[in-house]
Amino acid sequence: MIEAAQFVEAARERGFDWYAGVPCSFLTPFINYVLQDESLHYVSAANEGDAVALIAGVALGGAGFGGALGAQPRRGIAMMQNSGLGNAVSPLTSLTWTFRLPQLLIVTWRGQPGVHDEPQHALMGPITPQMLETMEIPWELFPTEADQIGPALDRATEYMDSTGRPYALVMQKGSVAPYELKKTGLSGVRTGVTAARVERFEGDRVSRHDALARVIANTPKDSTVVLASTGFCGRELYAIDDRENQLYLVGSMGCVTPMALGLALSRPDLRVIALDGDGAALMRMGAFSTLGAYGPSNLVHLLLDNGVHESTGGQATVSREVDFAAIASACGYALALDGDDIGVIDRLFEAKDVDGARFARLSIKTGTPSDLPRPKIAPEDVRARLQHHIGGR
Repeated sequence: MIEAAQFVEAARERGFDWYAGVPCSFLTPFINYVLQDESLHYVSAANEGDAVALIAGVALGGAGFGGALGAQPRRGIAMMQNSGLGNAVSPLTSLTWTFRLPQLLIVTWRGQPGVHDEPQHALMGPITPQMLETMEIPWELFPTEADQIGPALDRATEYMDSTGRPYALVMQKGSVAPYELKKTGLSGVRTGVTAARVERFEGDRVSRHDALARVIANTPKDSTVVLASTGFCGRELYAIDDRENQLYLVGSMGCVTPMALGLALSRPDLRVIALDGDGAALMRMGAFSTLGAYGPSNLVHLLLDNGVHESTGGQATVSREVDFAAIASACGYALALDGDDIGVIDRLFEAKDVDGARFARLSIKTGTPSDLPRPKIAPEDVRARLQHHIGGR
């Protein structure tokens, strides 16, 4: 058994200062220690997949793997119970793997064979190693002796830096000694905030093309990063203007917002724009609460809502029955806009003295150019280009 401080401080020496996750009783002393150190950053995620996407955003804002920009990479840790691997499969297989965005995973081993546990862990316990191996994530047991910590972290960072992909430590029961939680609440959360009044705009709906063109006009390359949701949103943004400050998600539906949050928190020098779609937003609505609570003033969330899953044939979503702006307001966003008029975008970017994340839902027309191309640049090259662009500033 080790002390929480022994692992966290050894990790800090290797550049790990960002943590996100969903608690497990095995992780309690570990999370308690991190929460009580104001020089470390812990984000309480709505689900484990959001935590992975958030730490991917932190990695995106760092020096990249392998010290590509001549500096130590910014490192982060996603923590979860092994049951939460189910929630994390999509971002682990189509975000971190695809874009080569490394992170350390600490996964607890509930239901470990030979160890009595609750019935809900009866299946996930035995298959946890195979789950990680199937996702091509190398793993080892979390260290339980002080002299094991440094070598385990060195193996993890060496792999992460050489491949750009995650590495997992699987934590058995009793690995970390108890550590009392001496503070209440969470660091970095906006408290005592009055709900933003929803501002509504009426007008004529525009096409996605026109909306994205207006976004481009409001996002200068030298000071902004634009992360576009999977599907036609990213493809059409690429077709209009493939710029160095843009990244196009090709999977991980719904993960653009927690990823943008991780980038915005770790890079306050940049304005970060998350371009969302109605289907993606509905898939991970828990992220609204996380962005509302933690979202800094350099984070912009724009939802382009055409009411359908257009890239898969135009099947309707339930978005027309959802007041996204009211949800954003209730979750703590500092600005909440809604409407059909393209002026919503101008208001979103031009609003002054906004202390927290800003949100707008713009209802748009359906329809996509018949010859819409797919990005010809590979995802990992898009990531590398963006990291070079923001690292050189």
